[in-house]
Amino acid sequence: MGKDDNDIIDKLPGVGPATAEKLRDAGYIDVMSIAVASPKELSDAAEIGETTGTKIILQARKQADIGEFETGRALLEKRAKVGRITTGSKLFDELMGGGFETQAIIELFGEYGSGKTQIAHQLCVIVQRPKEEGGLEGHAFYIDTENTFRPERIVQMSEAYDLDSDEVLKKIHVARAYNSSHQMLLVDKVKELSKDIPASLLVVDSLTAHFRAEYVGRGALADRQQKLNKHMHDLLRWGDLNNGVVCVTNQVSSKPDAFFGDPTRPIGGHIVGHTATFRVYLRKSKGPRRIARLIDSPHLPEGEAVFSIIDKGVRD
Repeated sequence: MGKDDNDIIDKLPGVGPATAEKLRDAGYIDVMSIAVASPKELSDAAEIGETTGTKIILQARKQADIGEFETGRALLEKRAKVGRITTGSKLFDELMGGGFETQAIIELFGEYGSGKTQIAHQLCVIVQRPKEEGGLEGHAFYIDTENTFRPERIVQMSEAYDLDSDEVLKKIHVARAYNSSHQMLLVDKVKELSKDIPASLLVVDSLTAHFRAEYVGRGALADRQQKLNKHMHDLLRWGDLNNGVVCVTNQVSSKPDAFFGDPTRPIGGHIVGHTATFRVYLRKSKGPRRIARLIDSPHLPEGEAVFSIIDKGVRD
């Protein structure tokens, strides 16, 4: 499929081939990404003046119909298109209002070994199943930041559903992210590939590891949060455009000074918290059992579900 003419940034007044090239290198691959940028971001990326940047942004906004209001009715129709991927556990599904929603970011956070990566693998398998069996009949993208993707695990989980593991693996597209900038670029790559690959799931495991390692100390915090904010909004936009599920994993940082409540806090602070649609805190219980607690959701009550992680995958 060719790019829609409205999406080609070379067609914007004031954008020559050289500027277009610089913008693309900086991750501005379509008109919408320019329309929502700030003049400073654009001028830094393409080495143009802020005045020129402002003009280009205004043109992009005209072309992208940004700032249009929608009626509540139109939004209700959009909500009617929301699909769900089952988790493999009935109780976990009930906690999530019927499974993991499309057009949303689900953040799984917890300590090492709490089951975040296992659930991410499970989703990659189930997303390929028919809709009546809790899937979305789609492919999966997996951005792996800590070398945690295991094809052998996908084989085990596929066989548990009598699926051809070879076919399942062919529909999971994995990329290893080597640093935070690379991680952000991979989301642009996913957007591009999604024009030809019918994907309904995008996993980022883990969302914050690179950001945490690269932006150390109080001085770097503002920079880190700004980058993370852009990254989260790029993910959300992919979910909206492709009616897909975005699942991100996050580690917790221990706060020993927190005497009241739980001493573990997800990394990324308010930026991740406000942008994630659902936040699920996972913790270990006895043996294969895990406890999922829904911390934040637009319309569901807080609650907990107990499930197990066994060879076959996530189960009640």
